[in-house]
Amino acid sequence: MDLGLKDRVYVVTGATRGLGNAAARELVADGAKVIVTGRDEKSAADAASALGPNAVGVASDNGDPATASRLVAAAHEHFGGFDGILISVGGPPPGFVADNTDEQWTAAFDSVFLGAVRLARTAAAELGEGGVIGFVLSGSVHEPIPGLTISNGLRPGLAGFAKSLADELGPRGIRVLGLLPSRIDTDRVRELDGLSADPEATRAANEARIPLRRYGTPEEFGRAAAFLLSPAASYLTGIMLPVDGGMRHGF
Repeated sequence: MDLGLKDRVYVVTGATRGLGNAAARELVADGAKVIVTGRDEKSAADAASALGPNAVGVASDNGDPATASRLVAAAHEHFGGFDGILISVGGPPPGFVADNTDEQWTAAFDSVFLGAVRLARTAAAELGEGGVIGFVLSGSVHEPIPGLTISNGLRPGLAGFAKSLADELGPRGIRVLGLLPSRIDTDRVRELDGLSADPEATRAANEARIPLRRYGTPEEFGRAAAFLLSPAASYLTGIMLPVDGGMRHGF
């Protein structure tokens, strides 16, 4: 199946590792050109270099108000266009209600929530018909995850924002969607499992709740992201796609 990604230009934030990097790899593999972002200049450059000549690394902080316009400008400068963005940010600090400080909430709101809103708003102003805005969110949009209170508070709000944006941008032919990963085998998930007294038992218990009985691979997430961002998914908008092996048991 030809996804229609050849020579289309995307910005993928938080793409030096994890889910953002997996999505960028699949986009490039199918012929797209990608601006890869990360907080550190060297890691962004290294990630882009590993993807080949159709990727350029840009160091940026999603919480910086100037980031959004700078990334769109980089897409035009390096690849002569801008067709979409996948907004992925690192997870906020873990913790229960009593653990997380006001400072942690404020920092997470600036980077995870407000930064994503700014990126989407700027992209919406620049995209034409056929453009797409994607959000990497979490299974916590539907069901809170114990020990991730800040994420549980912010991710559902972003899903609501994405849905509103889909309604507003649909008449212009611009799609908006979200991906809801659960237990994907990334450094972040292994770190969270490692917070328990017995990480192996925690992983086994999580796998037992997943109908496919295993964690997903980053590649599986990346392929789902590449499809949703591609012209092949041209009639999909306003959706939140669980990429979770069936872990969410509701419809």
